Amino acid sequence: MGKDKLRKFSENETFGHVIQPSREEVESGITYKGNWAQKLFNNTAPIVLELGCGKGEYTVSLAKAFPNKNFIGIDIKGARIWRGAKTADQEEISNVAFIRTQIELIDLLFEKGEIDEIWITFPDPQIKFRRAKHRLTHPEFLRKYFKVLKSEGLVHLKTDSEFLHGYTHGVLQIENQKIHFANHDVYQPHKVGIPNYVREIQTFYEKKYLEQNKPITYLQFSLKF
Repeated sequence: MGKDKLRKFSENETFGHVIQPSREEVESGITYKGNWAQKLFNNTAPIVLELGCGKGEYTVSLAKAFPNKNFIGIDIKGARIWRGAKTADQEEISNVAFIRTQIELIDLLFEKGEIDEIWITFPDPQIKFRRAKHRLTHPEFLRKYFKVLKSEGLVHLKTDSEFLHGYTHGVLQIENQKIHFANHDVYQPHKVGIPNYVREIQTFYEKKYLEQNKPITYLQFSLKF
């Protein structure tokens, strides 16, 4: 392991807004469960998650755009999380935090109805059939999200993958879920009704995709099982 990674792992340990529970801690009942807003943010504001947050660009940007909400980025890669955590620390952004853990544990991390919104931004589409269960919009994941979301809580999927967009749209229709927005290219000027923040917040890779003229797709939906 490189020295830079070790440095980032070490610094993550000093951040009060980076939580790194073991799988055993999560499975046995993490103390934050049901009280994330109060214990981590010292408030009762709504909680929004970004799953597979990577370097936390979107998490941090959302936190800046919506100071009256709490934002938590979840990713298993500690060296990636470090970047977002460092930015939040340097800029003194108090409504952002990160959890280093597996996304499949989400229903054990949070209490039923504890989460207001979930963002999934540019995830690996897992195109190969044998990897289907790893897609973050696979029905098994959707059922986990439903467990932690408030009634009518929103899920946002923003991706450059037409495959994942189409797959997710199909899953939602089969599962009889409510789709609020379904757009194949959010930057087309004639697209109306899309929330401004969908366009205004861009990650490093999203900007690269746009430079390559790749359309950015967006789905917003709520769940009920």
